[in-house]
Amino acid sequence: MRFPAELKYTKDHEWIRVEGNLAYVGITEFAQHELGDIVYVDVNTLGKEVSREDVFGTVEAVKTVSDLFMPLSGKILEINKKLDVNPELVNSDPYGDGWMVKIEISDASQVEELLTSSDYETQIGV
Repeated sequence: MRFPAELKYTKDHEWIRVEGNLAYVGITEFAQHELGDIVYVDVNTLGKEVSREDVFGTVEAVKTVSDLFMPLSGKILEINKKLDVNPELVNSDPYGDGWMVKIEISDASQVEELLTSSDYETQIGV
């Protein structure tokens, strides 16, 4: 499994790629592997302010549904429309085309509280 060093991670298995005051959020390779085949991603928070660690949507696999937790407080600007027709992108390309939401960051100081790739690997026992 890989956990790109340029990303930050949460204990709940989300990743975030910060680009200035914007960021992309998805789930880690570890999370998608644990869930199995992803069949549906449901995000109904478009245009809303979501606080850090609050649920912003769900991801559905063949046998389970899992909540998605916001890594940073921010406003959801965009939902990845590719996932509407190809939710399996979360499995095949979790850090690329499998991203879930684009946000505008409300509190940039929260970035420092996220896990580095090596911290995340330690947490999951890799």
